[in-house]
Amino acid sequence: MYSETTEHITVSVRPLFLQTESNVFERKFMFAYFIRIENNGTERIQVLRRHWIISHGTGKIEEVEGEGIVGKQPVIFPNQAHEYNSFCILETLEGFMEGTYTVQRADGTHLEIKIPRFTLRAFSN
Repeated sequence: MYSETTEHITVSVRPLFLQTESNVFERKFMFAYFIRIENNGTERIQVLRRHWIISHGTGKIEEVEGEGIVGKQPVIFPNQAHEYNSFCILETLEGFMEGTYTVQRADGTHLEIKIPRFTLRAFSN
């Protein structure tokens, strides 16, 4: 489990290699990742945007940006959490992901929340 806290908001990530969905010969390695965003602050937040940096083992880097997370812009109240999962396809056996969420506080101000860098590894040692 990987975890990072920005101003009382904790993002935790658990990656998982999906061997049955992957194909070594096609250089397609599929990973799921499970995210939990915990609001340990005193005001509600809303996740507006995401920005991912995906790094393949070859050095190739992809950036993914967009509104919300998996089609939603969840509101997370104090002492509550939002969980979701998604997936990523790498061209190599190992890589990593990291990024940020842009959240809006109740007063309308925006804050960048760090998503911790986490390793995607097809086969554990």
